[in-house]
Amino acid sequence: MKKVTTKEFDAAIKEGVVLVDFYAEWCGPCQMLGPELEALESEDQNFTLVKVDIDQEPELAQRFKVMSVPSLFLFKDGEEVATAMGFHPKEEMRNFIKQAL
Repeated sequence: MKKVTTKEFDAAIKEGVVLVDFYAEWCGPCQMLGPELEALESEDQNFTLVKVDIDQEPELAQRFKVMSVPSLFLFKDGEEVATAMGFHPKEEMRNFIKQAL
């Protein structure tokens, strides 16, 4: 898991399958989702988890029109493949990521 800034974002999603978690520290569902995503990343080496704090990186949140958190964006080689919002258990997230594999 890597937290990225606006400057680092494009390089972070450029290669491979990347799941971007737009979150906020104050968000209850985000706090529930974080451990699920981190557990999934440790089990599955086919993707990279990138986290963006919307309060610290409002430009990125605006760029992707993030209206609620958590918002999840799935990228493959820099191209957006799918999006999801809200809390999802680990197995649902595993299936979500398979869309890009």
